[in-house]
Amino acid sequence: MEKTVQLIYEGKTYEFPLITGSEGEKAIDIGSLRKQTGLVTLDPGYANTGSCLSAITFMDGEKGILRYRGIPIEELAEKSSFVETSFLLINGHLPSREELKNFSVMLNDQSLVHEDMKVFFQNFPRASHPMGTLSSMVTALRSFYPELQNVEEELNMTVTRLLSKVRTMATMSYKFTRGHTIVYPRPDLSYCANFLNMMFNSPVKPYVIDDDVKKALEVFWILHADHEQNCSTSTVRMVGSGQANFYASISAGMSALWGPLHGGANQAVIEMLAQLHREKGSVKQIVARAKDKNDPFRLMGFGHRVYKTYDPRAKIIKVLGDKLLDKLAVSDPLLDLAVELEAVALSDDYFIDHNLYPNVDFYSGIVLRAIGIPTNMFTVMFAIGRLPGWIAQWKEGFDDPKGKLNRPRQIYTGNNEMHYIPIDQR
Repeated sequence: MEKTVQLIYEGKTYEFPLITGSEGEKAIDIGSLRKQTGLVTLDPGYANTGSCLSAITFMDGEKGILRYRGIPIEELAEKSSFVETSFLLINGHLPSREELKNFSVMLNDQSLVHEDMKVFFQNFPRASHPMGTLSSMVTALRSFYPELQNVEEELNMTVTRLLSKVRTMATMSYKFTRGHTIVYPRPDLSYCANFLNMMFNSPVKPYVIDDDVKKALEVFWILHADHEQNCSTSTVRMVGSGQANFYASISAGMSALWGPLHGGANQAVIEMLAQLHREKGSVKQIVARAKDKNDPFRLMGFGHRVYKTYDPRAKIIKVLGDKLLDKLAVSDPLLDLAVELEAVALSDDYFIDHNLYPNVDFYSGIVLRAIGIPTNMFTVMFAIGRLPGWIAQWKEGFDDPKGKLNRPRQIYTGNNEMHYIPIDQR
């Protein structure tokens, strides 16, 4: 017998289905609420609203759990590659050896962008933020690659094409802002190694790929590959629900990711550290300001909207970050300040009581800076990592036979009916 939840309103009793997820989480299906009662729900920020049924990612903020297709993030970070994790998210299962080989070959074959696209890159102002350039170029891909005849073939090719070309376009957007020579992808390099080479190699100073740096980048992207119905993922699903083309939906997600409260948080961490370094305040003073409710200062990279305990991704990337800093012996006052802040926050009762642990954005900012990624490329790095999740979420919505156009309601708080007043009477 289907379980229901009762709502009593104005003396009448209404029943709504109780939906239970595979991990035991429960939700009230209010799809008929307005039809039955004339009411809608109000949930600013959608913190208590489930927008869809999804089989992709499970997270439990209270317990610090994150799994892709049922596999713990800890296992994927340790044993998987970004390409394999991407296949898992998009296709719903880990690939066989043959499937992984074919997927990798397709990614390699699709890594070049159309030469005519160079004109677009060259005509963006040099000061353009790489994130804005990348988002625009993803939309432009639709003009260069028309639809194929077979739907399944189109999806597979389109998905692989974007996953491959996005890293090429990302490095191009950076190289053009610097006025540097474009570095083309190499067929002998892996996905992550190719990105590093395209990013840092130059005719006068060949880039030597370090295995630990490559591993750090691999794990960074795996940790960011999906995160349930966050701001950018919800945007991809929202735009996709209107049957906008695939590239437009992903580009919309990139634009949503750009904000400092979402994907731009890792960039905001470094910018905060730079400001604090310039002000030359002690770590104790910084922490005191963060605790002061009357001080507008905000300590970026601590706490999380969903996790009420230590971010499981932060635990993983912290270990990599510590190893990388020791190996590279980077001399950087901002990273030194970050290490001091981390030590204080992890031992301070106020931070612990308020669940203000360093999150994945805090550590990823440190790792990206240690690798040598420019600060304005941090959000782009996040976007490349999140792309498999966006693709999987878009595809799940696209394949849903019960899918509907997303159209939230509102509670109007404006003027009641008023009559138009001619301009000479105002």
